[in-house]
Amino acid sequence: MGCGTRNDGGDYPIRVATGLAYYHRMTAPAVSIVMRSYNEGWALQGTLAALQKQAFRDWELIVIDSGSTDGSVDLIRRAAPRHFIQIKPHEYHPPRVMNLGMWLAASNHVVFLNADATPVDAHWLAPLVRSLRDADVAAVYGRQVPRPNCQAVFAADYERCFGPERGAPRWGHFFSMVSSGVRKDVWAQRGFNEVLQYSEDDEYTRWARAHGYRVLYVPESAVVHSHNYTPAQAWKRSFGEARALAAVWEGSPRHFNLTRTVLLGCLNDARRDLWFCLRSGRLGEWPHAVRIRWQQRRARLAGFLAGWRDYRASAAVTRPPVWARWAAIPADRPAT
Repeated sequence: MGCGTRNDGGDYPIRVATGLAYYHRMTAPAVSIVMRSYNEGWALQGTLAALQKQAFRDWELIVIDSGSTDGSVDLIRRAAPRHFIQIKPHEYHPPRVMNLGMWLAASNHVVFLNADATPVDAHWLAPLVRSLRDADVAAVYGRQVPRPNCQAVFAADYERCFGPERGAPRWGHFFSMVSSGVRKDVWAQRGFNEVLQYSEDDEYTRWARAHGYRVLYVPESAVVHSHNYTPAQAWKRSFGEARALAAVWEGSPRHFNLTRTVLLGCLNDARRDLWFCLRSGRLGEWPHAVRIRWQQRRARLAGFLAGWRDYRASAAVTRPPVWARWAAIPADRPAT
């Protein structure tokens, strides 16, 4: 299998990828797996091994690495992906990289898997593929199980998103790209929106649903995946996600304010986290959870206000959500 690697210090490595993509589409596999990687060798070895154990065997692997220096590159090369694209860290822009992965994919059924998301068994891939075969389905996403060292505050979030009594169905819209699938024929109508830095998957699936496609949760497909963020990292992530939320928000911006978003939000989070810590025997972690939530809530308000100003505010009229304005984003080639 060929590898398209960056070695000249020049522009984004599209020329090499272009030739390889056309060649390999001649014998398309049933599924294309796109993996994004950056210094996750500690998990990557297990993830690649789990891929080789999948009961569903007809797939190709596409890896886009953002300048790893921890040995990940050697692990990837040994896995012999169909395409191996290397870019520099500062060149990484999530929707741009995802569009490149989609464009390289030879199959109409494209599955995304983060390098640090390790399938729990040999039946991770098949349920995603089965769901994607429905022409009315634009995208699917699987279940995520937190790692054993996941801090309580973040483990509680995974339970709310993916647990047996998850709250996600009541949120109006939820999607996660970590372990997911996208139909290429639907993506080709529009592509991932490269205006956004965060939550491009959320914006894309909102667009898909608005155009009559279904977005499905597939709990039978599971990966082990979680992160422990520092307070500063929690702030940055919450700010970015809230800024992107403003771009797709369909309600009034007045929904986001100091009282509701920060004060009442923190109290509600603290209550839920206390109950989770009591149930899981981790009461000692509750003060840490409160500190993280305080950071997240303040960042959520600041990020939303910044996003509303950047994406939606206008002297004459409030602009509509970005998914309604960018109805057709050319997806016939990677963005340059």
